[in-house]
Amino acid sequence: MSNIYKILPRADWQSAMALGRFDGSALDQQDGFIHLSSAAQAQETAARHFAGQADLVVLAIDTADLGDLRWEPSRGGDLFPHLYGPLATHLVRAVTDAPLRADGVPDLGVLA
Repeated sequence: MSNIYKILPRADWQSAMALGRFDGSALDQQDGFIHLSSAAQAQETAARHFAGQADLVVLAIDTADLGDLRWEPSRGGDLFPHLYGPLATHLVRAVTDAPLRADGVPDLGVLA
């Protein structure tokens, strides 16, 4: 099992649960895929894109469960997982809170 992660506001996850799928954030929809991160990439993603945002959750998804998943160059040339299509909520293996640390960055310590 190899997990990848999606950081998002709890309200967006609750909406996705009601629909049975997550169609992505506004940025995801603009880019045409859902941005995901490996465990090694997730904390930097949290710092760059989610600093100061409270009430976030982190979704853990097994890469083996995803259909159109592609690893493509992004930040610094690193390969990041991108999901082309919606994320079915039943594929999410775990949902954990990402409370803000004192510096305002979401704490993804659960991934360490």
